[in-house]
Amino acid sequence: MDKSSLINEINKLKIKRDACILAHNYQVPEVQDIADIVGDSFALSKAAAKINKKVLVFCGVRFMAESAKILSPDKVVLLPSKSAGCPLADAITREQLQVEKNKYPYAKVVCYVNSSAGVKAISDICCTSSNAVKVVENISSKEIIFVPDQNLAGYVAEKVPEKKIISWPGNCITHARITVEDVFRAKEEHTDAEFLVHPEVSADIRESADFVGSTAQIIDHADKSDKMKFIIGTEIGVLHKMKKDNPQKKFYLLSPRLVCENMKMTSLEDVYNSLLNMENEIFISEDIRINALESMKKMLCFE
Repeated sequence: MDKSSLINEINKLKIKRDACILAHNYQVPEVQDIADIVGDSFALSKAAAKINKKVLVFCGVRFMAESAKILSPDKVVLLPSKSAGCPLADAITREQLQVEKNKYPYAKVVCYVNSSAGVKAISDICCTSSNAVKVVENISSKEIIFVPDQNLAGYVAEKVPEKKIISWPGNCITHARITVEDVFRAKEEHTDAEFLVHPEVSADIRESADFVGSTAQIIDHADKSDKMKFIIGTEIGVLHKMKKDNPQKKFYLLSPRLVCENMKMTSLEDVYNSLLNMENEIFISEDIRINALESMKKMLCFE
């Protein structure tokens, strides 16, 4: 089928299956365009809990589809590309986290939403990049085990210096690719552009930024800013919405290496096949789901 026919068939199947398509901001443009809801992890987590549909087609990576299933156990959750994982989420296992908890028995565990259901299940509370600081600020414990993203943990430590943040040595391989040299080069080429980055980047990159925030916060900041030019220090997928929403503004990707291969695995054909054949359904054992739900429900209180 050509692209137009494929989109038409997807829309028909969506009605037939009583389905909703969710897509992360890092998905390829045509997948974002076919989605009912596009957003970052926090927005999609909230939406998944509220959607009154039988089927959720989650165009993202596995931990995101797992999160949707945790919040909506009675819904069928499909991951169009079964190979779409997340190296950051895979950086820590449930067993490794338990060992870390045993080392610090008085610490509370905050897990980034970019983690497996098993890790969420033995964490005290989940967070996203947009609410991580607020979550940590509101925990009574002075010691916080923060997993799995070391750079986000560092950002939180900067913002909440009164807490002892015990970080895990994991990182987003996409954000870890960028260098200080990339920043120097981009700023020299675009001297009048505002520099926006994700907190998953390293501290030396954050220090040179004009704004640090989640994908949704970056998009919102650029939308409201009086500036007309922006250097974007996060995954290339955000440029699709930013350019569409602000055609009069200029957006420059900090580095051509800011491409997440896992987020780019999902195609229109994958979305079509998942709806047609009800493929790649997400299943989570009920004991893990119930415990993971508690940490996610606490996260959803911090908007």
